[in-house]
Amino acid sequence: MATSWRQDFCLLAWGANSYGQNGQGHEEDQSVPRLSNKVALHGKTVQAVCGGGGHSVVVTDDGEAFVCGQNHRGQLGLGHTVSCSTLQHCSGLNQRVTNVACGWDFTLLLTDCGNVLACGSNVFGQLGIDQMTSHSAELVLVEGLKERVMNVAAGLRHALAITDSGCVYQWGTGLRSLAKRALNPDPVPSHLNSKVPSLVPGLDQKMARVVTAGSAHCVCLTGDGDLFLWGSNKHNQLTATEPFLSTPALLKRSLLNGEKVVKVWSGWTHIIAQTETGRVFTWGRGNYGQLGRLLPNGPNSKHQSTDSGRQTFLPAEVNVLCGATQIACGSEHNLAIVGERLLSWGWNEHGMCGDGSLADVFQPQLVPGLRPLVIGCGAGHSMAVCVRNASEDK
Repeated sequence: MATSWRQDFCLLAWGANSYGQNGQGHEEDQSVPRLSNKVALHGKTVQAVCGGGGHSVVVTDDGEAFVCGQNHRGQLGLGHTVSCSTLQHCSGLNQRVTNVACGWDFTLLLTDCGNVLACGSNVFGQLGIDQMTSHSAELVLVEGLKERVMNVAAGLRHALAITDSGCVYQWGTGLRSLAKRALNPDPVPSHLNSKVPSLVPGLDQKMARVVTAGSAHCVCLTGDGDLFLWGSNKHNQLTATEPFLSTPALLKRSLLNGEKVVKVWSGWTHIIAQTETGRVFTWGRGNYGQLGRLLPNGPNSKHQSTDSGRQTFLPAEVNVLCGATQIACGSEHNLAIVGERLLSWGWNEHGMCGDGSLADVFQPQLVPGLRPLVIGCGAGHSMAVCVRNASEDK
C-alpha cells in the first residue's frame, strides 16, 4: 500500500542558493543538505529533478512540474519574471510532463505526448521557436519538432532532441562563434547556427537513444552502444585532436575497454559514461576534481595546460562508481547513487558537494546520513529525493 510523501520521502537541496534555487525560502548558500519546503510536494512522488544556472525544476509522477529560483528570463514558466525561493506549481501546463532539461536560463519540458515545451531566455534561439523574442515567461511549444520526441537535453545556450525515428535535432546559436572561428573560411553548418530545430548530420544510419550537452559540446548515445561527440574540444572532452568538431564523431570503444555504453551524462566540460558491465569512465576537464580521480599532474593544478596534459583527460575508470544506478552532473560537480549511498565530487565553491566545506573534492565521497532515490544538479547546486529520517523534520 502506497504511503504519502510526507511520511516517507523528502526533497533535500544544497549548494549555491543566490536566487532561492534550493527551494528553502531564503537565498543563502548551503554546504550540507537541507530540507526544501515540503508543502508544495505534499502527497507527491518525484520522478525527476533538474537545475539550471539559478533555477530548479521538480517533476512528479503524475506529470506536474514545480519550480523555484531565478526567473529574470521567465525560465520558471510561471507567466511572470519574479524569482521564487519556494517551490511553485507550474499551473500553465495542459500536458503531463515526463522529463526536464535546464540550460543556463531556459527550461525544456518533455511531455507524455512527445511534445517539447520551452520557456526562459531566447537570446540565442535556445527556445527553438520561430519568433523574434528575447525571452518567454510562458511555456511555448517547439513546433519545429514534427515527430514525437523521446529525449531532450539543454546545454548552456543550445538544445538537443531525439525523435521517435531516432533522429537528432539541435537548436540555439551558443556554439556559433566557436564554430565560426574553427571553420573559417568555411560556413557554419545549419545545426550550429539555427534558432529552430535543425537535423544533425552524420547520424543518418544510427538510432539515437540519449542526448546530453555541455556548455559548448554535444553527446549522442545510440542504440548500438556507441557515443558520438561534437562541438568544442577545448578540454579534450571529444577525445579528438581538433579544437572543434562541427559534426558527430565516433568515440573509439577501445577508450572504454571495448565495451558498449548504456548511459551517459555531461557537465559543462566533462563527460561521464557507464558501460554494459556497470563500469564508469570519466574524461574532459578535471581541474576541479570533476573527473573523480587524481590526475598525474596533481589534483590542484587549476591552471594545468590541456595540451601538455592531453592524455590525462582521456577516458579512465572510476572504480568506486561501478554499478551506479544514477549519476547527475552540474557545471563542474557530480552526484551518484551507488547501492543506497549518495556520493559527490568536483567543484565545491558553494558547498554543492554537501560535506560542510567549500574545498573541491577530487574523488567521490559519501554524503552521510542519506538514502537517495532521485538526484539532480544545477550549475552550482544539488538536489536529492531521499527516504525520510526522523531527524530531517527538524
